[in-house]
Parts: sequence; C-alpha cells; structure tokens
Amino acid sequence: MYLSIVKKIGRDSVAATQSTLAGLPVLKNEPLSNYTFTKTGGPADLLAFPESVDEVRTLVDYVRDHQLPLTVVGNASNLIVKDGGIRGLVMILTHMKHIVVNGDTVSAAAGARIIDTSFAAGDAALSGLEFAAGIPGSVGGAVFMNAGAYGGEIKDCVQSVDVITRDGVMHTYTHDEMNFSYRHSVVQDTGEIVLAATFGLKPGDKSAIRAEMDRVNGLRAAKQPLDLPSCGSVFKRPVGHFVGPMIQQAGLQGHIVGGAQISKKHAGFIVNINHATATDYMDMIHYVQRHVKAKFDVDLEPEVRIIGAEPDPKTVVHHEGAFD
Repeated sequence: MYLSIVKKIGRDSVAATQSTLAGLPVLKNEPLSNYTFTKTGGPADLLAFPESVDEVRTLVDYVRDHQLPLTVVGNASNLIVKDGGIRGLVMILTHMKHIVVNGDTVSAAAGARIIDTSFAAGDAALSGLEFAAGIPGSVGGAVFMNAGAYGGEIKDCVQSVDVITRDGVMHTYTHDEMNFSYRHSVVQDTGEIVLAATFGLKPGDKSAIRAEMDRVNGLRAAKQPLDLPSCGSVFKRPVGHFVGPMIQQAGLQGHIVGGAQISKKHAGFIVNINHATATDYMDMIHYVQRHVKAKFDVDLEPEVRIIGAEPDPKTVVHHEGAFD
C-alpha cells in the first residue's frame, strides 16, 4: 500500500510540488534542509503543516489507515535529518502556536516556540520559564526531550501535557506521568505526539523576571555560535564531565569535516560553515566520539535527535577529515 501511494504521488520528481492528503495541503519531495537549523537534510516524501488538533488527528488517521510512516517535527532546532530524507509523511507543527495565559498557568500549543512561551509568561509576571528564554525549540520538542538550560529544565514547570496516540486517541498526562529525566520524557518511549503543554508558574516581579531572561540570553549570546547554522548542543553531558572541555582537551576544536566544523566559540556545537551535508554532521559526530573515547574513555551520547534514511551509497561523500 505504502509503495503504491509513493509511486502515485510522484516520488521521483526533482522539485517539490503541492498536493493534498486527506483533503489537507502537503508538499511532495520537499527538502527538509529548508526547515532544519543546520540547513541540512534530505527530502520528505510528503510534508504537512497542520494548523489544529483536528488536522493532526485527520493526518494521523490517514497514515494509519494507509500504512504510511509518520514522523513528527517541531521547530527542527535540535535535529539532524539524514541525507536520505524521510519516507512517508512528515508533520511540522509550527503552525500550531497559540499561547494562553490563565491565572498562574501558561498553556501553549506544541508548535509554539518555547522562547515565545517564556516571554508570554514574563509579560504576565509569571516566573519559572526564564531559563527557556533563549532555547530555540518548540514547546512540543522541549517537552519531548525535557529541554533545559542554565539550571532549569522543562520538568521543573510542566503541569500537564496533551498528546495524541498513533491510533488517534487523545489524552492528558500529569507531570508525574511524563516520567521526566535528563533529556527524556515518556513520549520518547510511547511514540505519542505532543499537542500542547500547560506550565504551572509562580507570580513574580515582571522587571526581575525580564532581567533574568536578559541575563541568560546574554550568556547564550556570549558563549554560543548563534551566527552560524547548527543543531545546538550535540552531545548529552556525561556524569562527572563537561563535553566542551573534553573536546577542547582532545584537540578537536575547529576541526572541519566537509562543510561542518566544531565551533571555535563553543566546542559542544557543530556549525555549518560551507554548505555542509547531514553526512558531514554524522561523520563529525562519529569523529568526536572516537577521539573522546580514546582520550577520556567516555562514551558521548548524542543529545540531538537524529532521524531519516541513509542516502544512496553511490552519492555519499565522506571527507578526509572524518578519519584522522
């Protein structure tokens, strides 16, 4: 069934074209490099931007009934899509971005930027999301990976999370049911799709809240390579170690593989300096893992979400710097 549908929609077309799926607009063969923060990634067979929970449910029901693979993406900030692209349907939820303040809570749709949610809380003199004022991901992505920065994590303020299962059933998780841990939540295990989250916050002084948001954004601007495409922090922090200093001490900072470079500003980042491919990023990740393991006997685990198909081996270019 899946193969016949892909053939029908013209998977071999070079340029993306507009079509419909379950009555909703989709793009065919759309390069995901147009959306990822790394500016890399192969094409999606089908790409949709649902604008409501009803549209998400329609698409979920359709792909289930037609046996199409389904991949869900938020703001694509902490993400690497392999050069082979993604089969089936990709849903990017950034058109679902409403934010509502109600008393001491802020509820936000999955596609809302966590930065915008933080500022909405600050404007309402609600404290608890200041740490997220510079995190570029979506609410859904932040909940999915329990994003954190500067001493705070999403688990510290989430009150409840609305999800939809791959069978089209919607339900709400409490904070405790989300099973948060370091860069982990229960939806990573279940495959459910985050639709919205409600944050329980505390009243505070608006000026103090804004000052703290400005402080963390100042730190971020000073330490991180915000002027170049990247996927953010690449590796999880191993217990008892800091990733950036290990990479520096291994002599890797500034190393280049193809168009990707270990940032000269922050060694925990890989930046796209010259039309890098996702393969360049993957080769660099493996390069860093090998060298850090050899020097420190530490296994670095990617924090960045890596998805998609491997490219055709005939088209893959592995650059020399990946194998030093």
